[in-house]
Amino acid sequence: MTPDLIVRNATLPDGRSGLDIAVADGRITAIEPAIPARGAEEIDAAGLLVSPPFVDCHFHMDATLSLGLPRLNRSGTLLEGIALWNELKPLLTPEAVIERALRYCDLAVSQGLLAVRSHVDICDDRLLAVDALLAVKRQVAPYLDLQLVAFPQDGYLRAPNAAENLVRALDRGVEVVGGIPHFERTMEDGAESLRHLCRIAAERGLRVDIHCDETDDPLSRHVETLTAETVRHGLQGRVAGSHLTSMHSMDNYYVSKLLALMAEARLQVVANPLINIVLQGRHDTYPKRRGLTRVPEQRAMGLTVAFGQDCCMDPWYSLGSADMLDVAHMGLHVAQMTSREAMQACFAAVTTEAAAVMGLDGYGLHVGAFGDLVVLQARDPIEAIRLRPPRLHVVRRGRVIARTPARVSGLALPGRPDSVDPARSARP
Repeated sequence: MTPDLIVRNATLPDGRSGLDIAVADGRITAIEPAIPARGAEEIDAAGLLVSPPFVDCHFHMDATLSLGLPRLNRSGTLLEGIALWNELKPLLTPEAVIERALRYCDLAVSQGLLAVRSHVDICDDRLLAVDALLAVKRQVAPYLDLQLVAFPQDGYLRAPNAAENLVRALDRGVEVVGGIPHFERTMEDGAESLRHLCRIAAERGLRVDIHCDETDDPLSRHVETLTAETVRHGLQGRVAGSHLTSMHSMDNYYVSKLLALMAEARLQVVANPLINIVLQGRHDTYPKRRGLTRVPEQRAMGLTVAFGQDCCMDPWYSLGSADMLDVAHMGLHVAQMTSREAMQACFAAVTTEAAAVMGLDGYGLHVGAFGDLVVLQARDPIEAIRLRPPRLHVVRRGRVIARTPARVSGLALPGRPDSVDPARSARP
């Protein structure tokens, strides 16, 4: 069989180099040196990094690209962002939500981001955003995996009809159960919401992804209940605690207990470095807390730890570019993950670890995996985080769906080279 695509002379994220990757019928059929066959299409990676696609396992696509509607978040706080979103919700139309989401997906594909888990607010009784994103999911399926979380933004118990709406959303095809216990009226209500949500997920055989303890309050300890309910319902390995920023402010003794409980539950962790660094510590003077959860300690316990983008030009965050290397770059700095192994882990946090959180089948660079990959203008994952380089080729099921020219700067300096390639400038 003639391969549909062969990528020649690739360097893989694990350091192996000089390899060819063949894809036929949408699947990787060989990874080995000098494949003798000729592909219908061939790409010369020239020793550059070839990665599986980037994955964003925590995003809010219903709000994306809505910056300034109906106004800007002047305080920059999480709570004003939620209030602003509630001002915008009655003004939403299906057409506007779909149009913004599709524009974002176009941008994502250009950045090699081919899988997204998006929370979608179910507290609007119309379920307008749910229906809109289900339509988007169907439309982008040929080139992007979109997984939806039924998210009660205003609280599962706090918001009228949220419990009913969550079930309606799941019945319509939303795949993951979400929640926000720290936004319930009381700590007791927060814990009770988790008991309901994990029971629903267990009964339906679904995954769980909870906005959990996204606060600077060290007494916000809902992750403790989340771990208990995960074990109670046999959901180990299917539950993600997103944000977990209160762990940044907890004392070390309590965290030592909590980490053991998280490991017992095989809890997956999703930190959101761009948003956590912006929203947390807003009530501090100095020293000012930075808010990112304890990523190195969680990894040391063997937990799956991924990074999400969370927001892009919406009520909570006025920046964002669908570039998961920006997310990894921020996570590396805030978590002080500067060893070679830790920097490699930051790359995994936006690729393989994030794919594990989503439970993506057929993901990765191995024979039998889907023929989805990205050729980057970098030599290894650490250089990719450092440079955040162009995605020279983005491939979905063996077909190139996006191309970007290499970044090369021309120089006019006496006695110096006439151009600079960032991927080569730091190498002899």
